[in-house]
Amino acid sequence: MATNSFNSIHTLRRRHSIDCPCPCPFSSSSSFFVKPITKNPSSFSNHNLITFSVSSTTPTTTTTTTTTPTTPFDTLEQQLISQNFREADEETRRLLIVLAGEAAVKRGYVFFSEVQFISESDLKEIDSLWRKYSDGKFGYSVQKKIWNTKVNRDFTNFFIKVGWMKKLESEEVDQYNYRAFPNEFIWELNDETPEGHLPLTNALRGTQLLKSIFTHPAFVEEGDEEEEEKEDSSSNNSGGDKGNAKKGGLFGGLRSKLFSKPDYSF
Repeated sequence: MATNSFNSIHTLRRRHSIDCPCPCPFSSSSSFFVKPITKNPSSFSNHNLITFSVSSTTPTTTTTTTTTPTTPFDTLEQQLISQNFREADEETRRLLIVLAGEAAVKRGYVFFSEVQFISESDLKEIDSLWRKYSDGKFGYSVQKKIWNTKVNRDFTNFFIKVGWMKKLESEEVDQYNYRAFPNEFIWELNDETPEGHLPLTNALRGTQLLKSIFTHPAFVEEGDEEEEEKEDSSSNNSGGDKGNAKKGGLFGGLRSKLFSKPDYSF
């Protein structure tokens, strides 16, 4: 009986070695492992059989992706860090258009009446970046201070002060002309660069847009309302350039002769 059992097992092993291509699941070089499962002995007569289930292991990998948070002002900041003031001015213009609303985006530029739709925090952020990376020389608040305290809110004097106009050679009287965009503007930060020279965006559509930015809540300071009332009163009483000529202002009625038509294409 023992001999017959041994011969049966031997025969099964031979058949397995013939039918199973190498490496077989039982090979030590395989990635499979053998898990013994014991069947209930009562199900079989006089024999305890052990069968095997074949399992494979599949390694799992977990990939963690980290993203750096971005803000709408990241591009502007990078350009200012790199001192690329020409590109930073273009990005500032683009930001103003986007922040002013859908109508400005479709049109491609900002109306002065749309400045009110730009949030106070956004305008302050743009101004803060310009001031931070120019050592306090550029920015809307810098320009506002010049306009409000150094030129008595006179835009012609302001344009001269910040270097948006250049002096022409003349023997009789000082004459100024608007700089040609972009080559005649100053895109470097040095001792010769006029304070408040950048950004230029606010001059894109004339003085109304510029004034709307300066009087935006983001840049309102104590005493601004009184100055505004004074300016309105002076404007009503002077009657424009004729009034200035009578009062002996700096430019008076000669403005049309002294200045060529401004180029607002930029």
